[in-house]
Amino acid sequence: MALNIQAVRGMNDILPEATPRWARFEAAAREVFAQYGYREIRMPVVEPTALFVRGVGEHTDIVEKEMYTFVDALNGESLSLRPEGTAGCVRAVLEHNLLYPGPQRLWYSGPMFRHERPQKGRYRQFHQFGLEAFGYPGPDIDAEQIILSARLWRALSIPMPALHINSLGSGAERAQHREELIRYLEAHREFLDEDARRRLYTNPLRVLDSKNPAMQNLIASAPKLLDHLGEASRAHFDGLRRHLDRAGVAYEVNPRLVRGLDYYNFTVFEWVSDRLGSQGTICGGGRYDGLVEIFGGKPAPGCGFGIGVERVILLLEESEPAVASAPDAYLVFAGEAAGECAPRLAEQLRDAGWRIVQHCGGGGFKAQMKKADASGATFALLVGDDEAQAGTITVKPLRGGEQETLAPDALLRRYQPKH
Repeated sequence: MALNIQAVRGMNDILPEATPRWARFEAAAREVFAQYGYREIRMPVVEPTALFVRGVGEHTDIVEKEMYTFVDALNGESLSLRPEGTAGCVRAVLEHNLLYPGPQRLWYSGPMFRHERPQKGRYRQFHQFGLEAFGYPGPDIDAEQIILSARLWRALSIPMPALHINSLGSGAERAQHREELIRYLEAHREFLDEDARRRLYTNPLRVLDSKNPAMQNLIASAPKLLDHLGEASRAHFDGLRRHLDRAGVAYEVNPRLVRGLDYYNFTVFEWVSDRLGSQGTICGGGRYDGLVEIFGGKPAPGCGFGIGVERVILLLEESEPAVASAPDAYLVFAGEAAGECAPRLAEQLRDAGWRIVQHCGGGGFKAQMKKADASGATFALLVGDDEAQAGTITVKPLRGGEQETLAPDALLRRYQPKH
């Protein structure tokens, strides 16, 4: 019986028809990040499990339910596929003393892994572009990252998502709010769903992030963390808003925005598209001033965000036609002499910047022309023994126009590659 092996559910192949959009997003992100002085760093996909338990939070959904964790057979160490990028980036910064020369702006990309129920825009293997800034204490860096991301949406020509911002204040302010929130939720325990009851004493702030329609009135009346902000936290948040106002970036203050990771303080933000339904957050992040110290480094402020690439691709699919990745020309040849000169001709054209698909697998001109037409190329370049002997090429436009026979140098002068 033949094997029928398929991809793991929620871990998807990205096929050639889709990769041009991915490449366009990746190129735009790289360019925008470089415009703001962020440099690329690459971290391993596998990290010690303790990194995420300590950094992301022991009582977060990620650590409790979603990580792919296994024991290294060589030494018994518990390892995990990375569920997010910030903890690994902080680990790399500390391990390699990157903060010794001063503040750092860094970015990274790649697959992340969470064991959850797959749905559109939410997968077990998903991809992120993230950036992190270390050593900048003021709200100017928070604003820079938000303004940077707005520039990226414009560069991609996608409909501008809505920006939600909030402040989680300091650890002491969150602790005070946490006590008040627990008392409030305890008083309304009969209205809590199973998930909220599970979080009540371990991570009550996450109850405010529930999407359960039956709990929205309860959540709307819950104590607000913004009401507990002290002078420094309020000044930071007001400074962020001033920067965004001056830059002309529209935003909504959302007091229920908490994000799903324990390491945030002060600023948190999300970009949300109403075109993606329940998975509308395409980018989220904020400030994590205590994370470097948690991992054993000298106290250093941090701020960053992650972009869900699959969700941005969904917006690109909606806002633009399919992106073709066709070659400039398809090289058709037949005959012994043509077979000897065709590869040299193809290399000559590639040296000049052309994308050339040279026919392989034999067959006559008619069969090869079918392949040329199906390739999406602009031209078919025909070389028979006569052309080989004369040192010429017959150029046949495949999308309309008259064919002509030219020397290679004349071809390069007359036609330009479209890429």
